[in-house]
Amino acid sequence: MAHASPGFVPGPVDELSVRTLPTFFGVLELLLRAGVTTVAEAAFQDRLWRPGLEALRGLARIRVVHCVVDAGVAHARMLQRAKESSLRRVHAEPNPDDPAVHAEGHNAFRRVSVEAPWIEVDTTRGYDPDLGAVVDFVSGRSPGGTPGSWLGRRS
Repeated sequence: MAHASPGFVPGPVDELSVRTLPTFFGVLELLLRAGVTTVAEAAFQDRLWRPGLEALRGLARIRVVHCVVDAGVAHARMLQRAKESSLRRVHAEPNPDDPAVHAEGHNAFRRVSVEAPWIEVDTTRGYDPDLGAVVDFVSGRSPGGTPGSWLGRRS
């Protein structure tokens, strides 16, 4: 939506960002109602993910993959992506060049807290656990053969 809007300037509550969230979850609902296996990816915080996912609970078998990396690595990746792609302009970043400001926001991130199986994946150097383990998790399989025996759950 933002890419098709010349002169778009991102902000925390700009018109397009506000419209993006219901569009995102509306598309997920459409796909799920059509019986399409769907993977949804976004760096939404809990306050944005939870209401949208809870509304879809009756349509989907929800699995959450939390990807984590330390603030320094995340900041370097953000700067690299901004250099490599003009498409990144649609994301509002407060003071993106200041590592301390970035770290503060990074460390304040609140991951989704829906009652669903979840796994944490460290992406610092590849994927840990590896992608095969992630596929097993989202498929409901586990290395020991019993679904969920090695995944985390929020208390």
